Amino acid sequence: MQAASKGKQAMALLVWLAITFSASAIGAIASVRAASFYGQLVQPDWAPPSAVFGPVWTVLYALMGVSAWLVWREGGVAKHRSALTLFLVQLAVNALWSWLFFAWHRGALAMADIILLALLIVATMRSFWKVRPLAGILLVPYLCWVLFASALNYAVWQLNPNVLG
Repeated sequence: MQAASKGKQAMALLVWLAITFSASAIGAIASVRAASFYGQLVQPDWAPPSAVFGPVWTVLYALMGVSAWLVWREGGVAKHRSALTLFLVQLAVNALWSWLFFAWHRGALAMADIILLALLIVATMRSFWKVRPLAGILLVPYLCWVLFASALNYAVWQLNPNVLG
């Protein structure tokens, strides 16, 4: 790889990370009061402390950005438009969840959103795997966390029907 090519690769990695962390920022806007709101909810015994979520999501967003970059490296957006578009759609659905749950207190809609998100992650993993297996593998922790978050979403929603209607 030539020096200019390495520079382009590094810039592209930064762009994919910026896109991914932008989705995180959009969700974070909805989560400004998440700690106090979440702390007031009845939670299952197995719910992690709220301090766990930030570090976990930071690692997951970094893995997502690298995963998309790896697919991009295999021919760019033009060659892998459908896989990368699927990635962007799941990012949007991911960001929407925070709004549904934390800002709008819509437990049922948040549950539907997170189920859709899990399905989109699986589809993204499959499409990324076909391009570059490592790109699909890097999304496995994300899927595992979202499946755990789905169970937590359901439990918290069921334990707080008056708040999360």
